[in-house]
Amino acid sequence: MYNALSPDMLATDLAYYLVRKGVPFREAHGLSGLVVALAENKNCPMTSLSLADLKTVSTYFEKDVSEVWNYENSVEQYASTGGTSKANVLLQVDELTTWLEKLKAK
Repeated sequence: MYNALSPDMLATDLAYYLVRKGVPFREAHGLSGLVVALAENKNCPMTSLSLADLKTVSTYFEKDVSEVWNYENSVEQYASTGGTSKANVLLQVDELTTWLEKLKAK
């Protein structure tokens, strides 16, 4: 499963990181795209860019940006109904199982 993961999947997380730093989402989305382009130009994954590289895109990037490069944190941050957090997925599985059992009982 981990082999299917790509650092580009974290581009939205990078935009949210910038939003938490005070950047409006529209701008953060564009900056995240510039980071993806920079990584492509350097022929490396986004996660391999140095802080100095990231700062050429935006001064809002700080040392804590490395925390964005975590797939589990990425999934777990979406804890609202229907989100991707483990707890939500398990709840959705339970609800679907209950629904299917009721459907079979008819």
